Amino acid sequence: QVQVVESGGGLVQPGGSLRLSCAASGFTFSLYAMSWYRQAPGKERELVAAITLAGGSTNYADSMKGRFTISRDNAKNTVYLQMNSLTPEDTAVYYCHALTLVGGWSDYWGQGTQVTVSS
Repeated sequence: QVQVVESGGGLVQPGGSLRLSCAASGFTFSLYAMSWYRQAPGKERELVAAITLAGGSTNYADSMKGRFTISRDNAKNTVYLQMNSLTPEDTAVYYCHALTLVGGWSDYWGQGTQVTVSS
């Protein structure tokens, strides 16, 4: 059974920090590139950050670069998103995504975790 489960969301003040976790099971985690997306009401889902299979390369949207850090621990089948200097514009549902091209294209989405940045 494939599971991709986000956690760590919640309410945080502007300027604060939050760390999201994504725990994966039911597939070979080390063969999947992992990424975080977010979606706010009335807006399209956008890429936040991505990381390659072994964690050797990362990619960020311009507005997140320097504030957010994606990392992964293949031994724990977990990917993280450290978010610093949060602003109200970061308020959204954050989704974890797994993608592989090994053995053909395949991907999985988590159900999301709510992040609200407000004073």
